[in-house]
Amino acid sequence: MNKRKWLLSFFVVIFLMSTIVGGPGVLASTLNDLKKEQKQYQQKKLEIKSDMEKKTNAIKANENSIEMFLNQINVLNKEIDETNANMNRVIDKINKTNEEIDELKASIEDLEIKIAERDVVLRERVRAMQVKGNDVSYIDVLLGANSFADFIDRFSAVTTLIEADRDIMRRQKEDIERLEVEKELVEKKLIELEENKAKLEKLKANLNARKQEKNKLIDELEAEQERLSEEKKSLEEEYHEAIEIEAELEKKVIAEQKRIAEIARQEAERKRKEREAAAAAKPGSLPHVSSGFWTKPANGRFSSSFGWRTHPIYKTKRQHRGIDIAAPIGTPVVSAGDGVVSYAGAMGGYGNVIMITHSTSGGIMTTVYAHLSKISVSSGQVVDKGTYIGAIGNTGASTGPHLHFEIHIGNWTASGPSAVNPLRYVSF
Repeated sequence: MNKRKWLLSFFVVIFLMSTIVGGPGVLASTLNDLKKEQKQYQQKKLEIKSDMEKKTNAIKANENSIEMFLNQINVLNKEIDETNANMNRVIDKINKTNEEIDELKASIEDLEIKIAERDVVLRERVRAMQVKGNDVSYIDVLLGANSFADFIDRFSAVTTLIEADRDIMRRQKEDIERLEVEKELVEKKLIELEENKAKLEKLKANLNARKQEKNKLIDELEAEQERLSEEKKSLEEEYHEAIEIEAELEKKVIAEQKRIAEIARQEAERKRKEREAAAAAKPGSLPHVSSGFWTKPANGRFSSSFGWRTHPIYKTKRQHRGIDIAAPIGTPVVSAGDGVVSYAGAMGGYGNVIMITHSTSGGIMTTVYAHLSKISVSSGQVVDKGTYIGAIGNTGASTGPHLHFEIHIGNWTASGPSAVNPLRYVSF
């Protein structure tokens, strides 16, 4: 048993000892203290349960955030994989382009050799013409023919030389131009591929940075998740502890009620004998009190019965756990039977309310008198059937002056499963 439970038990023992020493005047004081403690733990239990629900919702929201970021990371991973694949393709193209460049370099070397060789031939041709004083004339060669056949031979030779010169010049020009074009294309292609590679590397770095940022957020969320789980676990332990303490308090309350009921039974028996003796001595002195154990608590109009109904204020379907007697404010209210006042004071929707514990041949019963304008008894007071205890009023959740009257089998409970129809016991 922890310290809180030990202290609770200690105070309960002190309450019981003071009750035994103090007598009937402190009976209800002990019971009210226990009920007050019980109510406090009920409220605390509700608060803890509310906090637990908030933690559960926070954990769920955290889980959703983690799942969202994991999905985002999954998308980033796909983008990174696609970027890597594109980079690999670009690198393959760069490697192939480098191979093309190597092949082109070999081709360029061949072209440069051919160009150099042609350049030598052309230079020789130019030098030969310079040696001859640049007076070489194909017309002179043709006119120097000895015969038509010689002319034809000379013409064919001249034509061949001219075409050879032209072909050499044309091929020289084409090779030089092709060399320049190929060089420019390969260099441009290599530059483009290197630029694409740089862009992809930048994109990959950006994706990795975003992924690291998401991972950092997930780490923070997971840490928050662990903290929330620990707090929820602590609340659950506190909640179970509150339930255990509330159960102990309930046992104490029931025991105290039984003890009060036994005192009430003994006192009621004494009063009954006194009343019977008084009745025998003065017949008809109790004209307004019914025979038997129970009597009507107030005069007035029967305005609402026991059972389910639409609440006149809250407009919701609720169980009416008693009956209503409508009468003007100030109309006297009497105890419906012999007993001990177990509660007298304000209580939520009941307004001003009195609860009386009765000991009958069938066991303990409790009556409730609500919405009173006046309370004329106090907790722990012993009352007889027909004793004036207060006056009808309109306090609490009420739409007009009336007495709300309940009968419970056993002790009164807030949840109300013990409530029974008063018409089973009292005639109205």
